[in-house]
Amino acid sequence: MGYVKTIRKKIGNDPLFMPCVAAIIYKDKKILLQKRTDFKLWGLHGGSMELGETFLDTLTREVKEETNLTPIDISVFNVYAGKDFVLHYPNNDVSYLVIQSFIITEVKGDMKAQKSELSELKWFKLNEIPWDKLVPQDKKIIEDFLQTKN
Repeated sequence: MGYVKTIRKKIGNDPLFMPCVAAIIYKDKKILLQKRTDFKLWGLHGGSMELGETFLDTLTREVKEETNLTPIDISVFNVYAGKDFVLHYPNNDVSYLVIQSFIITEVKGDMKAQKSELSELKWFKLNEIPWDKLVPQDKKIIEDFLQTKN
């Protein structure tokens, strides 16, 4: 059982600080997104840290778990927190996210979606990103990333 699930058993749905990562996987002017099963929305890859992990450890583990890909070329992008990064889950859990985001431009492995947390993986051209169907916090990260591409 992971750290967040252990804490949730003790505090229920109460607000929780959640250090986590977000991966912008970008290649050939396309971004890889996942369709989440909890929100039924598209989003970036990532998740919360486990005890003893670094942000880089979390990034590598989460990307591998969700996509079956191993990040090769990784750069730090930005840190996000604050009132716009409070996530209200469908099960009524509330998390105050502290997100270390990364850009990944090279991966290895055969892409395969993790079925327990996501229903689909898809590469989107930058002009085809489904803006109205994105997790709001990920939307902000992607918008900031695209500002670096102009």
